[in-house]
Amino acid sequence: MNKCKRWLIAVAATIFILLVLTGALVIFVDPFFQYHAPLKGFPYLVDNQLSQNPGMAKHMEYDSVILGSSMTVNFDTRWFAQTMGLNTIKLCYSGAYPKDQANIMDIIFDSGHQVKTVFLGLDVMTYTGGVDETKYPIPAYLYDDNYLNDVQYLYNKDVVLNYIVRQLADPDRTELATVYQSWWTDEYYNIQWVMHNYEPPEITESETPPDAYIEGADRNLRANLCPYIEEHPDTMFYIFFPPYSILYWNDVMRENHLEATMEEYRYIADALLPYDNVRVFFFPDQEWIVTDLNNYADYTHYHPDINRYMTECFADGTCEIKSAEEMDGALVRMRAVINAFDFEELFSHEY
Repeated sequence: MNKCKRWLIAVAATIFILLVLTGALVIFVDPFFQYHAPLKGFPYLVDNQLSQNPGMAKHMEYDSVILGSSMTVNFDTRWFAQTMGLNTIKLCYSGAYPKDQANIMDIIFDSGHQVKTVFLGLDVMTYTGGVDETKYPIPAYLYDDNYLNDVQYLYNKDVVLNYIVRQLADPDRTELATVYQSWWTDEYYNIQWVMHNYEPPEITESETPPDAYIEGADRNLRANLCPYIEEHPDTMFYIFFPPYSILYWNDVMRENHLEATMEEYRYIADALLPYDNVRVFFFPDQEWIVTDLNNYADYTHYHPDINRYMTECFADGTCEIKSAEEMDGALVRMRAVINAFDFEELFSHEY
C-alpha cells in the first residue's frame, strides 16, 4: 500500500513539475507576446492574426499601426519609415469586419503607446453588417486582462510544439516588416490567372435601394470607428478606400447595387471628413490600377506595388479627399471608369 502511495505521489509530482516547466517555457519565450516583447535571437513565427495581434499591440515597439483586411497585408512597414519617418506595425485581419478593428484598437490605445498615426483600410462591404459581428470567433483569453484564463495559452499543445519546439528545431523567423503578406508570388498577378478563377454572380433583377446600406454604415461608424477618432485627437487617422479591380464592379452591377454602394462611399466619407484628425484617401477611381487585371491575383487583391503606391500617396497627399465636393468628384470619376470599361471585350477571350 505504501509503495502504491509513493508511486502516485511521484507521478503527481512529475506531472506538476512538467506543468510548471511547460508554463514557464511559454511565459519565457511567449510566442504570442502576451507578457513581453520578443526575446532577442529567438526565431519567432508570426502567422496567426487572431492570436498574435493582441500581444504585438501590447508589447511591440511602434508609433503607428496599419489596420484593415487582406487589402492591407501586402504593405511593408519599412516603406512608412522611408517616406514618413514612422515606426509602423501591421495588425491586420484577413476579412476584417469593423468590430475586428475595434477590438484591436481597444488594445492599441490601452497599451500605453503614443500612437501618432493609424492607417485604416476601410472596406465598404463590411460596414453593412452587425456592429458586434467578427469575421472569426476570437480567442477571448488573449484579448482580455484576466490572467486566470491564460491556462488556455500556457498549456496549448499547438503553442508549445509549433511556435516553440519546431522553431528551435527548424528556425524560420518571420520578417515583421512584411508579416501576414499574401502567399501569391509575382507570377499570380496576371489577367490569365484572375480570369481563370473568376466566376461572375447571377444577375439580380431588382435594384437595391440607394439608401439600403446607410443605416448599417452609420451604426458601424458610431460603434466601431468614430469613438476612437474622437477619444484620440492627437492620433492622425489615414482612412483609405482600397482599389478593387473592375471585376468587383462587374459583380456590383450584376447584383444591382451600384447606386447603394456609391451612396455608402459618399455617406462614410461625409461622416469622416469633418474630423480634424482624419485624412481620407480614395483609390477606387484610379483607372490605371483597377482596369489592368495584371495588377491583381483575383478580383480584389492587388500586387504589393499598389500598396507601395498608396504608401507614397499617404506621404505626399495624392488621392486625398478633402471635402464632400471632392468626394462627389471622385465618385463621378469612378462611375465613368466603370461605364467606359469594355466588359464585353474582356469576357470575349478564353483564359
